[in-house]
Amino acid sequence: MVHLAGKTLDVRPLALGGNTFGWTSDEKESFAVLDAFVAAGGALIDTADGYSAWAPGNKGGESETIIGQWLRARGSRDKVIIATKVATHPQFKGLAPSTIAAAADASLARLGTDHIDLYYAHFDDPSQTVLDMATAFDQLVRQGKIGHIGLSNFSVARERGWFEVAEREGLALPVALQPQYNLLHRGDVEGGDGYGALAAEKNLALFPYFSLASGFLSGKYTSVKDLSGAARGAMISDYLSDETATRAAFEVIDVERQIAAGHHAEVTSVSLAWLLSKGVTAPIASARVPGQLSALFAGTELTLADDEAAALDRASSPFVGRP
Repeated sequence: MVHLAGKTLDVRPLALGGNTFGWTSDEKESFAVLDAFVAAGGALIDTADGYSAWAPGNKGGESETIIGQWLRARGSRDKVIIATKVATHPQFKGLAPSTIAAAADASLARLGTDHIDLYYAHFDDPSQTVLDMATAFDQLVRQGKIGHIGLSNFSVARERGWFEVAEREGLALPVALQPQYNLLHRGDVEGGDGYGALAAEKNLALFPYFSLASGFLSGKYTSVKDLSGAARGAMISDYLSDETATRAAFEVIDVERQIAAGHHAEVTSVSLAWLLSKGVTAPIASARVPGQLSALFAGTELTLADDEAAALDRASSPFVGRP
């Protein structure tokens, strides 16, 4: 079950990340992943207009395009919940009102749909006022182009400002937050004035990205040397910023392996189960091939014992103070 915008949805609490589509997964592989995801009861698909402009030869919009082609080929629009984002496409950078409007139309065209279920402001744009951004998103809701608004990679202060402005002006309110949150990145969600506190206060859905720390929390890496040549090696290195962090990160993996063995599960499943034990609505995780989905879904069914959750909290405690 997933709670979103005041509704209880009978779907698995897992969001499929679309960042691999058109990057590490070609169209055929992406279709296979999407088919398997929906067949297993998944419905939440998360992407962005900028995916995957970082890959050589890509221009941005590749993920949305593949998802749109899949939706048309399968006739599956009514079976899924599509979330996408604006701010990073090379042609639509930032959150000026005109950019938001044009980017939304471009995303709708690539996705081949007349509405986006959940539309995120992907990154804050300090050059824009909160009022202008909130008004631009509100107009999309009123036009029926988007169902709901989400915020990602804003400071908590700016997100609170968005709510203050929207409530004062009678604009559509955000219903979801998408912060980075995992066992190696805890500080900006947990705590008295973190994203978690704001989500609880405003009754917002929480869809964390990098739930597996760019693949590190799948347990497939046993040393720093294993990262050499990995597609996400550079992103994983951000978590291993110094010797202390590196040692602590691999200690977290050691604890996860012990817990996984006790449940006859995979490390990936333990990582997602820990997030769900923290009250997130649905973690976002990607799969390059269908075979990777089973461990993701298993994480939504794995209940950690209190002592297991506590052991993971202790092992990952060095990352509470790291944003």
